[in-house]
Amino acid sequence: MPDLKHVGRHVTSRKRCVVAYRIVPQAPEYCLVVNSESLDADQHDTLMRLVESNAGQTAHELAEAMQRTTLPDGRNMLQAFHTQGKLVKTATKDIEMIPNQQTSINLAKLNEMIAEQRGITVHDLSLGINSQEEKARHLSENPDAATEMVPPQTDPAAAYAEDAGLLTDEKLANDYRTQADAMEAEANSLRDQAEQLSPTPKAKPAAKTTTAKPKATSKTTKPTTSGSKKATTNG
Repeated sequence: MPDLKHVGRHVTSRKRCVVAYRIVPQAPEYCLVVNSESLDADQHDTLMRLVESNAGQTAHELAEAMQRTTLPDGRNMLQAFHTQGKLVKTATKDIEMIPNQQTSINLAKLNEMIAEQRGITVHDLSLGINSQEEKARHLSENPDAATEMVPPQTDPAAAYAEDAGLLTDEKLANDYRTQADAMEAEANSLRDQAEQLSPTPKAKPAAKTTTAKPKATSKTTKPTTSGSKKATTNG
């Protein structure tokens, strides 16, 4: 099997991960990874198919290909993983790349090698600069950027990388509420469509049950015979 880019593992735990961003923009010591164990089966299979595909292997950063990929449920992969907190900001020194079963290289070291080959620094890479020419052009167009350069966001995936790892519980809760509201609205819409196709039969009103009232009992009075008895005695 040919070597695969973007596949890595944690140095300490040895658990597998996929590296979405080798370098977080403006944070050269960090990367973004998707931990394999955090995904359900469908998500994992879709991600690995992307990694092994031509689109994944030709992508400079896998996040670029993830931005153009949908999950089985129809959601954009990069956006969904970002919303669910599956893009984890991790120190590059804590990740090693494993292109095959026999080879491994620390990601921090790999980034240094790539920067050296291009004649720039790892910090330049984190600013979106990939060559000496790009660095010179950027500096000539932005003289004040010599000490602090901020690259233009030409890659939509970079927006997710910038604030990954900074998701608060409050932000996640708001994201979940937004998703829940959207799902509720969709469910209501589906119910309306179902009613138009085949209205739900209306339940017949339950028959009223009447409780029989007990009949009043009339007291019978026995006729008195005292008068007749007295009449008989007097005769």
